[in-house]
Amino acid sequence: MRILNSHHIAANSAVQRRRMDLYEIRNRAKLLEDTVSGSASAVEKMHRAISNTTFSLVDHFTKDDEFRQSALKARKTHDQASRQVYHAVRTTNKAIHILADTLFITKAEKRVVLKKVPPKTHRKKISSPRVR
Repeated sequence: MRILNSHHIAANSAVQRRRMDLYEIRNRAKLLEDTVSGSASAVEKMHRAISNTTFSLVDHFTKDDEFRQSALKARKTHDQASRQVYHAVRTTNKAIHILADTLFITKAEKRVVLKKVPPKTHRKKISSPRVR
């Protein structure tokens, strides 16, 4: 009976270990996605601060109205293009995370869930002689 219990505990332990490995993979993937998204936001804010400073200086120190209007048009174009770029970075990051989840994590999860625990071995009971 002890051997049977030890095999059952070992099988359950292996399943639990695979599940914990899967959770660790999922957590690392989510951490990576969040890191890329957060980094993109930080870079975007820094980029916006630099461009706002530059365009504000041009607007403040320019005496030529035609040049000022040209700079304003360039600023609008720049801001729209940079918003699209950072949006594309975040969208691509999310798409890569979904693709990785579909290709790797979900398949690994199915293997863990569908993996069968080894069948219990039945030992023949040895009956003790009856005492009359």
